[in-house]
Amino acid sequence: MTNTVRAYMRASTKQQDATRAQEQMKEFAASHGRKVGSWYVENESGATLKRPELMRLLAEADEGDILLLEQVDRLSRLNAADWEKLKALMQQKGIVVVSIDLPTSYKLMADLTAEPVDSADAFSQSMLKAVNGMLMDMLGAIARKDYEDRRRRQAQGIVKAKTEGKFKGRQPDLERHARIRKLLAAGLSYTDIQESLEGVSRATIAKIAKEAQATAADA
Repeated sequence: MTNTVRAYMRASTKQQDATRAQEQMKEFAASHGRKVGSWYVENESGATLKRPELMRLLAEADEGDILLLEQVDRLSRLNAADWEKLKALMQQKGIVVVSIDLPTSYKLMADLTAEPVDSADAFSQSMLKAVNGMLMDMLGAIARKDYEDRRRRQAQGIVKAKTEGKFKGRQPDLERHARIRKLLAAGLSYTDIQESLEGVSRATIAKIAKEAQATAADA
């Protein structure tokens, strides 16, 4: 059993830096005599199970491997049913979840290299796993509530802004649009532009190309 440390980092949008906590996670692993063996980074919502890198981690993990997190909410902002599904997947693989914001999980990481010496030691380890599991459930529920609260406040803010005539909806990224126009003018293909500008869709490029053609026709 190698007990590979598999670090999982997540941010909700492409505008956020999912690797922000990488150095902190390296230092944490080193302080516990470990080295991160694999990194899994993605920009996906924590409220969904449709996360390719998390699923890849689960597929590649062996029994006793460590899933290292910066915070529990990086793993889950899931509803109760999806959280139970994810827990079942991790339990099937025998993965140990260690989160920097959950000190009770540190002892589980240390215990991986130590076999229980007697029944009292084995009982203590079982109790620690049970307590840690309950804390994971609690923190996961708090993360989900925070997610739902923010969504509700956002929706309330939009309703209020619409009532007051202040809501303008999502505004276009004018700077990015200007860069797309320059790349189109330089003769780059849609594929080349997508590779140059992360996250831009072909529909957006086509729309700007059409606007540029219309402007040229009017000139």
